[in-house]
Amino acid sequence: MPDIQIEEETKKFAACIQQTDTYQEYRRQRERLKKQPELYEKVNEYRQKNFDLQNETASEELFDRIEAFEREYAKFRENPLVEDFLRAELSFCRMMQDINVLLTAEIDFE
Repeated sequence: MPDIQIEEETKKFAACIQQTDTYQEYRRQRERLKKQPELYEKVNEYRQKNFDLQNETASEELFDRIEAFEREYAKFRENPLVEDFLRAELSFCRMMQDINVLLTAEIDFE
């Protein structure tokens, strides 16, 4: 099978993903949030800090740092726009992880 065919099929698969309820909800929530640019910026800062925390913290410190992070942002997460977006994003990320696991298993890639 030529590589160009793989590229074409991948684009079709991406279009299928875009039609899922999970992706559509993510897009809806993202657009709602973007209507408030300052809040959207704060959410992106939160997401970056969360990412950094989970990828840069030694395992013996991780639990304590995550607890502190959650306490620091608890009030921020009470905002329905923030919480709805983060929930939709997490759901979409989990769907993409599941797809990756399935794809990797199907092609026998270790």
